[in-house]
Amino acid sequence: MTVTATSVGESDQLEPQIATASRAARLARRLVPALAAALSGVLLYVSFPPRTLWWLALPAFAVFGWVLRGRSWKAAFGLGYLFGLGFLLPLLVWTGVEVGPGPWLALVVIEAIFVALVGVGVAAVSKLPGWPVWAAALWIAGEAARARAPFNGFPWGKIAFGQAEGVFLPLAAVGGTPVLGFAVVLCGFGLYEVVRLAVEARRTRVVRRSTAAVALLSVAVPVVGAVAAQPLVSDKAEDGTATVAVIQGNVPRAGLDFNAQRRAVLDYHARETERLAAEVKAGKVAQPDFVLWPENSSDIDPFANADARVVIDRAAKAIGAPISVGGVVERDGKLLNEQILWDPVKGPVDTYDKRQIQPFGEYLPLRSLVGAINENWTSMVRQDFSRGSEPGVFTMDGAKVGLVTCYEAAFDWAVRSEVVDGAQMISVPSNNATFDRSEMTYQQLAMSRVRAVEHSRTVTVPVTSGVSAIIMPDGTITQRTGMFVPDSLVQKVPLRSTETPATRLGILPEIALLLVAAGGVGWAIGAGMRTRRAGDVQR
Repeated sequence: MTVTATSVGESDQLEPQIATASRAARLARRLVPALAAALSGVLLYVSFPPRTLWWLALPAFAVFGWVLRGRSWKAAFGLGYLFGLGFLLPLLVWTGVEVGPGPWLALVVIEAIFVALVGVGVAAVSKLPGWPVWAAALWIAGEAARARAPFNGFPWGKIAFGQAEGVFLPLAAVGGTPVLGFAVVLCGFGLYEVVRLAVEARRTRVVRRSTAAVALLSVAVPVVGAVAAQPLVSDKAEDGTATVAVIQGNVPRAGLDFNAQRRAVLDYHARETERLAAEVKAGKVAQPDFVLWPENSSDIDPFANADARVVIDRAAKAIGAPISVGGVVERDGKLLNEQILWDPVKGPVDTYDKRQIQPFGEYLPLRSLVGAINENWTSMVRQDFSRGSEPGVFTMDGAKVGLVTCYEAAFDWAVRSEVVDGAQMISVPSNNATFDRSEMTYQQLAMSRVRAVEHSRTVTVPVTSGVSAIIMPDGTITQRTGMFVPDSLVQKVPLRSTETPATRLGILPEIALLLVAAGGVGWAIGAGMRTRRAGDVQR
């Protein structure tokens, strides 16, 4: 064959083009999974409140399963981290509303590491038979770790908390947030496996029946399980009813200085209670059996300030019912976030001290290090709050009301302990004035709806500035307020004493899923070692 000068020249010209195309293809192979991981994280965020697009969690996890399948641990860590950033950056933006982007970004950077480690685990089990089961259990293992560390954990963003409107919600009564979250993630990974096997069958016309069956079951079992769990969800009264009043007094201003004007927040809540009392006297509203005020509704210590005590006494006598008052008190040198049971005749008769206090909000870990970075942050938390040690169940006009103060609603143990201690209904007094009009209040409201179903209890959410609400044991919101307006909600609600399987089992479902996750990782490691040994023998 004769090679002409022209053909040689053309070859020389084509080589750079081929190299460029090859580099572009390699770049695309890297960028497409990275972009897909980040965008699927954003998709998961969009599935959370205040939006009602709960079902978007399924395609989010389907895409996440696709980008992780068969990846090396390094690639899986990076892709998992991008998924975590895409999800948590927008979800937690409210944490920087008043303090700037520094704490928000630091929180997300740390929390996304847990998601990245889950990504490594999912990639490791992605070639195992029935991998969606192992992978979904690994996600719950990651949530369990995030709920406990660092600084006693931060469970915000549990998949279960995005499912208050979803078909899977009844599973909360079966095994709490771990089982509800597991079902959603399993269905998402199973959805990807069904699609993957359908594509493979079309290309090769060969798919094992057992593999296809497991994929289909991964999608079907969570849905069927949710339908089967529906009888556990009930709003029927078992111990009679109680007429409850939820007070939202509003605040003078939003932000960190919401309580800068002495006694203003307390006066607002007392005024709204007295306005309600006038309506009751006029026959426009039913007489409440008891009244629930929000966290921090008394902005000065009523035990140390006689004028605050007079204001609360006057409000309690006007409404003619006991009030649960939220206040910051100092006792024996300790600063406490406290709920105070205030009787219209006897005054303060019982207290509950918040047990799960918020790091960087109510106490400052690594104070010296934080101060070296930014002195303003240490000035925001001049004195650390102390933790309570006992569950808080107030007996209010014969009804047993469990108190779960704000941040505590995110923690499984904190809510369950009140129900186990005899609570016939739950109140989640909160203060969101420091987060302005962010999504935080809607995310927390969704948590309370999940808790209502989990323990089959009425849940009230009295908030300083909104959104306050009354939630039935089936998770339905029957009344709610707007934001930054004074308002009150009065309703007859069912009292219940039956314990759901989730209440009785407590942490056991989570432990079982952790064991499943560990089993999947162990299997994957063992399979990898056997493959490497087989390769060494062949060489």
